[in-house]
Amino acid sequence: MLSSNIDFVRRSLDTHLFFARIMKEHSFFLQLGFTPRDADFARQADGFRKAFDDLLWMVILLSDGVVSPRVLRSGEVVTPYTLDAERASSFYTGVDIPTELTQAEAGLSGGDSRKDNRKLEQKVFNINQKAMDLIAGLIKFKNTVLSNVLSCNMFTVNYPLLIDHILREANLYLRIIQRLQKRENIITDMEILEQELFWNRIMGEHAKFIRGLLDPTEEELFNTANGFGNLFDKLIAETRAAMNKALPAEKITDQNLKATQAIRDFKAQGTRGLLGCRIRSIIIPLLGDHTLREANHYLRLLKGFKEKI
Repeated sequence: MLSSNIDFVRRSLDTHLFFARIMKEHSFFLQLGFTPRDADFARQADGFRKAFDDLLWMVILLSDGVVSPRVLRSGEVVTPYTLDAERASSFYTGVDIPTELTQAEAGLSGGDSRKDNRKLEQKVFNINQKAMDLIAGLIKFKNTVLSNVLSCNMFTVNYPLLIDHILREANLYLRIIQRLQKRENIITDMEILEQELFWNRIMGEHAKFIRGLLDPTEEELFNTANGFGNLFDKLIAETRAAMNKALPAEKITDQNLKATQAIRDFKAQGTRGLLGCRIRSIIIPLLGDHTLREANHYLRLLKGFKEKI
């Protein structure tokens, strides 16, 4: 069980600051991928994007001085590139992205108060309830899109694997909030390797998406991305072996940390290159920053896992 009500509040807000932004961007990426025939699906995706904007606003209004300083420092909430990536992506697409959300998040400060606050707890509980309904709706929408694509009833410029990828992340978000509402620990020692397996797969798929979205002339970046895809495939196998006690968990966590630091640096370099118009690709700049924040999130988790091992 969570040790206190303030833990429930802080962990809930920490989770939303990261995942609500991820979900609104998933909706944006889906929105951009539909053909004119499926304009209604694009409108639905836009509706989800705006709904997660609203959720994020509610979270931000409660977060200053309450959320974890470690989360704010990690680069998983916003990076130095997020604002420029949003502005560039809005310019390219004509979609109005509310950059004031990013500016507000960048201005948040963390807090370490242990003071119990029942009123704040109830507000966060209500936000969690609203979030669960919203996430469940987005999961249903993503499942519908994926089913349509796989049955050749729909074409989208998004890879089927990318749709499956963002569906898994939404399911994880929902599970975390459901457990928080029950005052359960977000992650137990037994689940550490399961989390590493999940995020290794995410990192490996990021590398493969980047590889597939680069212009064919970008051979050096293609080869680097391909190398990261192969590296994380190897780490997935080794993490599974650790789960079966065939390899020491501490060694695997160290390897995962090193690999994630490396791909994080690659993503940061790539995001700078996209914003500076130095990379030929069909990668929207916000996708670069999106994957960078997910690497930063995984790095924070891994550092926490090392403290527990």
